[in-house]
Amino acid sequence: MSEIIGLVGISHSPFATMTPPREPSEPGGRFLADTARVAEAVARLAPDAVVVIGPDHFHANFYDQMPPFVLGVEQAVGFGDFGSRSGPLPVAAQLAWSVRDTLAAAGFDLSLSYSLTVDHGVTQGYEMVCGGRPVPLVPLIVNTAAPPLPSMQRCVQLGRALGEALRGADFPGRVLVVASGGLSHWLPPNDPRDPAVAGERREAVIHGRANLQAFAAAREPRVRAMGGDPHAPVNSTWDRWFLKQLATTDLTPITALGDEGLEERAGSGGHEIRTWLIGQAAVNRAFAWTSYEPVPQWITGMGIGTTFEVNRNRPE
Repeated sequence: MSEIIGLVGISHSPFATMTPPREPSEPGGRFLADTARVAEAVARLAPDAVVVIGPDHFHANFYDQMPPFVLGVEQAVGFGDFGSRSGPLPVAAQLAWSVRDTLAAAGFDLSLSYSLTVDHGVTQGYEMVCGGRPVPLVPLIVNTAAPPLPSMQRCVQLGRALGEALRGADFPGRVLVVASGGLSHWLPPNDPRDPAVAGERREAVIHGRANLQAFAAAREPRVRAMGGDPHAPVNSTWDRWFLKQLATTDLTPITALGDEGLEERAGSGGHEIRTWLIGQAAVNRAFAWTSYEPVPQWITGMGIGTTFEVNRNRPE
């Protein structure tokens, strides 16, 4: 049986790899410094495997078929979008299959993949938390970008079942859970029913799988153009409230917001906090340490939370 040794919730942003700060005092500097501290703490915990819960940003899942949850069980490959890691990733297949079987028995029929493509929504958090070490991972993709979304309450239910699956897994090792996403950020709509999603863009979110590289190449300049604005919307008040709420194990005030309430406060990109809800429900421990930096230049409120202590004894 495996042992859950903790949870790391961590924001991601394409700009963390595309336009990292040149100096610690520049936007994003505090986030990256605290990320390095987390990586040191994780190295001391010495996980044998990590379960990485993250979204996909239309690099693997499209509206030709859009599953709410996908579990990688054999091979995983980083897409390499926005300067993130590309190529094969080590998969903890024994743990992945044990999780899959237990979740199925509990009534969760996750889609599974023997060959899963993951983008920066998984690879950035995995690389930052593991400090570049090749720790075997179990990738769990959550649909947070493409309405209709799995409800927040369903995500909590999945998290609880995931925790039971990990504790009873046929895997004799220490398992860290990593939840990648959020916090507040506002993104263009992706729903093909929205009149604003038309023409080539609508074609791409439905049929992008057929010409994936071309779709990604056309999209990246649009994303890059969104960065660098010091006045981009970030709701730091809500972000801090969210982190404070996860310093308890009561997720009800968050799920009670519903999708409309969440989006009003945290933007369409805020739906990524579903990964954090799954992670905390699985580990069932409150955050012991948090860090936050609003980085409008990265269009995102950049937060970190851990269920274990992290060394703060360094100059900011």
